[in-house]
Formats: sequence, C-alpha cells, structure tokens
Amino acid sequence: MIVVPQPKEKDAHLTLSGVTWQTFKTLLAEIGEDRACRITYNEEVLEFRMPLQEHEKPKILLGSFIEGIADELEIEVMQLGSWSLKREDLRSFIEPDTCFYIQNESRVRGRTINLDRDPPPDLAIESDYTHSSINKQSIYAALGIPELWRYSQRTLFVYHLIANSYQQQEESLAFPFLPIAEIPDFIEQSDRLGQRSAVRLFRQRIREILNEQ
Repeated sequence: MIVVPQPKEKDAHLTLSGVTWQTFKTLLAEIGEDRACRITYNEEVLEFRMPLQEHEKPKILLGSFIEGIADELEIEVMQLGSWSLKREDLRSFIEPDTCFYIQNESRVRGRTINLDRDPPPDLAIESDYTHSSINKQSIYAALGIPELWRYSQRTLFVYHLIANSYQQQEESLAFPFLPIAEIPDFIEQSDRLGQRSAVRLFRQRIREILNEQ
C-alpha cells in the first residue's frame, strides 16, 4: 500500500517532479478516493495539497452564490465539487475547488460524465491561498473549460477561454449581470454575519439587479 506523505499545514502542499503518467495512475489507484489531500498532475509534476480553512471558506461561499443565482433565475446548474478532471490524451489531472455545469447542464444530467466524449464543466473555481507549483490555468485551458474564477487576496478574477488561453474579463460568461467586484465584500461579510446571512444578502442583491433589468 502506498502512503502519501502529508504536507505540513504551514506549507499546505507537497510537489514531486519526474513522475511518469503511468506511475501517477498507479499511485492514484493505490490511494483511492478516500483521502484528505487534493491532487494535480501535469507534465510529470505531481502536487498534493491539503485544504486549509482560509482556502475552503471562499470556495464554499462562491459555490453557494452560484447556486443562489440559479435559484433566483430558476435555472438548473450542477455543482460537482472537487470532481476529478482527467483526460488520458492530455496526460493531465486536476481537482478544482469546485466546478459547475451551467450552459451544458442538460447535456450531462443524469449520466456518468466522460470527458473524452462529454463537454467539460462550464465553470471551474480556484481559491488560491497557497502558491501552486503547477500552472493550473494551462490544464483548465487544455480541458476546454470556458470560464475560470480565481479568488486570491480578497479579489475575484474572472477569465474566459479565448483562442486556447485564458484572458481576464470584467464580467462572467455564464452570468453577465453578476457584479464581480462586489463578491469579495459578501465573502468578507460572512466573518461578521455568518455564511448563510452572507448568502441571503447576496441573493437579495441579485434580485435587485434582476428587477432593474
């Protein structure tokens, strides 16, 4: 049995170089799904990351915000959390902080998704609290994920996939009306008011915007 070394909490991640794709697949099969760490692999670099509180809170709230938008719009979205995104032909593997099917939700609803034949998630979210040794944007771009959100230093950055690379934008591709610049304030309010109160305030703001349109 392979035992994955646990990174120290202050570092939150452990990186190994020179790991072949076959070795990675063997390791992944050995450690299985019942693990605390999250894994990223690209170009023979393997990274284990331990989620920290400072990392988890923003991604949970961002996921709740998107679900709140869907409820206000009365549309379906599918949140798949840290679902493993893997394509054999790309020799890449990544577990986002969370991801969503939005525009393509109806195409994958009720089925076992295979990225070799099905569309990738419409949106991936990364909460960057610690530095990664792997260029995650290049993996998401290769997978063809149309929109990427990156929350870092109390700022939400939104990227659209354009000509096979991500370009920062002022608005969301899935939700063009969304006030991107205001979202960090709702995340910060959760420290004072609580997470559910912050989500309720966010939904109230979305209702105001939708009523103005």
